[in-house]
Amino acid sequence: MKFGKEFAAQMVPEWQEAYMDYDFLKTLLKEIQRFKQRNRPPATPGGLKRKTTLYRAFSGLTQKHGPISPSSASDIESQAILVNSVSRDGDPSYETTFLMSAEEGGEYELVYFRRLDDEFNKVDKFYRAKVQEVMKEAAILNKQMDALIAFRIKVENPQGTWFDRSVEMTRLASDIAASTAELSISTPAGARASRRALDVIEESGESSHGLSDESSDDNKESDNIKQNVQAKRPPLNIKTNKRPAPLEVLDRVKINNTLETPRSTIKSVLRVPQQTELKFNRENLRKIEDQLRRAFVVFYQKLRLLKSYSFLNMLAFSKIMKKYDKITSRNASKSYMKMVDNSYLGSSDEVPKLMERVEATFIKHFSNSNRSKGMNILRPTAKRERHRTTFSTGFFAGCTAALVIALILIMRAHNILHKAGQKQYMDNMFPLYSLFAFIVLHMLMYAANIYFWRRYRVNYSFIFGFKQGTELGYRQVLLVSFAISVLALLTVLSNLDMDIDPRTKDYNELSEALPLILLVVLIALLFLPFNILYRSSRFFFLVCLFHCIAAPLYKVTLPDFFLADQFTSQVQALRSLEFYICYYGWGDFKHRQNACKASSVYQTFYFVVAIIPYMSRLLQCLRRLFEEKDPMQGYNGLKYFLTIVAVCMRTALSLDKGLGWKITAWIFSVSAAIVGTYWDLVFDWGLLNRNSKNRWLRDKLLVPQKSVYFIAMGLNVLLRFAWLQTVLNFNFTFLHRNTMITIVASLEIIRRGIWNFFRLENEHLNNVGKYRAFKSVPLPFNYDEDEDKDE
Repeated sequence: MKFGKEFAAQMVPEWQEAYMDYDFLKTLLKEIQRFKQRNRPPATPGGLKRKTTLYRAFSGLTQKHGPISPSSASDIESQAILVNSVSRDGDPSYETTFLMSAEEGGEYELVYFRRLDDEFNKVDKFYRAKVQEVMKEAAILNKQMDALIAFRIKVENPQGTWFDRSVEMTRLASDIAASTAELSISTPAGARASRRALDVIEESGESSHGLSDESSDDNKESDNIKQNVQAKRPPLNIKTNKRPAPLEVLDRVKINNTLETPRSTIKSVLRVPQQTELKFNRENLRKIEDQLRRAFVVFYQKLRLLKSYSFLNMLAFSKIMKKYDKITSRNASKSYMKMVDNSYLGSSDEVPKLMERVEATFIKHFSNSNRSKGMNILRPTAKRERHRTTFSTGFFAGCTAALVIALILIMRAHNILHKAGQKQYMDNMFPLYSLFAFIVLHMLMYAANIYFWRRYRVNYSFIFGFKQGTELGYRQVLLVSFAISVLALLTVLSNLDMDIDPRTKDYNELSEALPLILLVVLIALLFLPFNILYRSSRFFFLVCLFHCIAAPLYKVTLPDFFLADQFTSQVQALRSLEFYICYYGWGDFKHRQNACKASSVYQTFYFVVAIIPYMSRLLQCLRRLFEEKDPMQGYNGLKYFLTIVAVCMRTALSLDKGLGWKITAWIFSVSAAIVGTYWDLVFDWGLLNRNSKNRWLRDKLLVPQKSVYFIAMGLNVLLRFAWLQTVLNFNFTFLHRNTMITIVASLEIIRRGIWNFFRLENEHLNNVGKYRAFKSVPLPFNYDEDEDKDE
C-alpha cells in the first residue's frame, strides 16, 4: 500500500482536518516535476555523467564569515533552504526561506515551501493544544486518585488506624539500610538483597505519584532513599512529606451523582436536594472504581491517538521532503527534518511519559498489579474478521435464496394463490410472518449502512458509543439477519397448507403454532444472559430500548433517539406483535379464525401501538428542550406531535371509511409529510444549503458523487408519501390488502435505511468540525472549587 493511502487509513477521523495535507503537497510536487520535464535540456551523446552540483562554480576554500563547521561543510554548495523560528500572535511558528527562488521554475518551489510551512505550523499548533488539554486532564485525574485512595482507606480501614507516611517511610528506610549494611554488595546475594530493598522503597512511594510531571517534587523523597541505599549509607536523611495527610482530601470532595435513574430525574424535577455526602461502603467504592477505570481507559486512548498523530505527521513530512529531494535533486530534507525534530511536535515527551504513568497507575490500582490484564484493558486487541463468520454468512444467505426459490416453486406447482383457503391464510397467517420480513429487511438495511459508513470512514462506533471491540460489523449483522430469514422461511414452508384436514376439521396444531414458537425463541435469545451470540450488542440494544420506553425519565443520548426513530418506521411490525397476542390469545388459531378487528380493545390498542414510537420521540424532544433550552427541540417535538395526529387520522380512516375522516387524514398527513421531509433534508442531513460550495448540499461531503445526494433526497420525498395508499385506498385485484400494507411498510423501512446513512454522516461531520474524537466521561468526585481558590 502506498504511503498516502496508509496515512489516510490511520488518521483519527474526527481530526482529519488537523493532519498534514499530504495529497495536496504531492500535487505541488507533481507541478514542479512537470515543469522540470518540460524545461529539461535535450540529452547529448557526450552529456554530463556526474551530479549537477559537481559542475557549479567553485566557491573557494576560504570564507569571510569565520570557520566552517564540519557538519555544514559538505552541504554548503547545495544549501537550498533556511528554516527560521518566528513568533506569530504569541505562538511559535516556522518559516522556510527558499534560497534558490531566482532559478528557473523557482516560483513553483517557493509555493511548495509556503504551503509546507502552513501545514507544519497547523500540525504543531494542534498537537501543542491537545497536549495542553491532556495535561489539564491529568491534573484532574491526579486529584481524583487522591480522593479514591483516601476513600479506600476509609472503607477498608474504618477504625481510622492510619499512619503518617513520612514517619513510616523513615522507619522503613532505616531498617532496610541497617540490613543492607551487613551484606556484601559485591556478592550476587548482596546485589539481589539491595535490589529487593529498592523494590520495597519504590512500592512504598508509588501510591503518592501523580500522572503529570507536576508531581516530580513529591518523588524526590523516594529518589533520595534509593540513592542512599545504592551508596550503602546507613544513616538516611529523609525529607518530611509536605503534602497533607491523604484523609484530609475527603473534607473537600463530594460525590457526583452521575448515575441517572427515573428516581433521580423525578427528584431533580421536584427540586429535591440530592445526596452528595460521602458514604463509606464497599458498594460506593466499587462504583467509584468503575467510573475512574472508564475515565483512565478513555484518557489512555486519547494519549495513544496523540502519540500516533505525532508519529504519522512526522513520517509524512519526512516522506514528502524525500520526494522533493528526488524530484529537484536537492538536499533540503535534512535541514527541514532537523527543524521538525527540534520542534514541539518532534521533541515533546509529555505524552510518552504520561502514558507510562497511566499504565503504572492503572495496573496497580485497577488490575491488582496484573500487568497483562491491565494492558489488555488499556490496549484492547483489534477485532479480527473471522473466516467462520464469512462462511456462515454465505451459507445462510445461500439457504435463504434456496428457500425463497423453493417457496415460489411450491406455490406455482400447487397453485396455492388460487385455492379456496388462500384468503383465510392471508387474513390470519400472513400478518404473522410479515413481522419477520420487517425485522430482516431492517437488519439488511443496517448492514448496508455499516458497510458504507466504514467505506467512507464514518466513525459510527464512536457516535453510537459502542464499547471498543464489541461493535458489530456488516458481516455479523448479515449473519444474524440471514439466520432469522432461514428460520422464518422454514416455518412458512412447514405451514404452507391451504386446505383444512377433512378428517379432524381443523389445521395441525403444532404447525399453526410455529410462528409463535419462532417469535418466543427470538425474544428468548435477545434476553439470553450468557456471553454468547453478541451479548454486549444485545445488552446495548435492550438498554437503549428501555430508555426509549421510559422517556423522558432518562437523559437523551444519540443512540436512544436514533433507536426511537427506527421504531417510527416499524409501526406495522408493532401492530403485527399486537396481532400475535390477539390471534393466539383470543382467536381460534386451529381453524385460522380471529375476531380481532371486531374487538373494541383491539381497535383501541391499534391506535396506541401506532403512536408509541412517535410519543417516545416527542417526550425525548421535550426532555432535551427542558435541559438544553434549545428551541429547535421544541420544533422537532411539534413535528412528532403532528405525525401522531396524522397517524391517528389514517388509522381511524382504515377502521371507518367516513368522508370526514378522509378529509382530516389528508390535511394532517400532507402537513406531517411536508414538515418531516423538510426536517430530514435540512436539519438531519444538513442539505438544501443554497450558499454552500456544493450548491443545495453541504460544504463537506463524504460521498464524492454529488448525484447520490440528489437521488437520496428524491427518494426520501417519494417514500415519505407512501402513506397515500392508505388514504387513496388503491385496490389491485392481484394483491391482497395485507400484501399492500406490507409493501408500504417495507418502503418506509427502506426510506429509514437511507436516512440512517446521511443522518450519521452529518453527525460525523459535526464531530470533525469540532475535533470531537472522545466522549466526556463523568468523574466520581467533585472538588470544592471555592476552597481551592482560597488556598
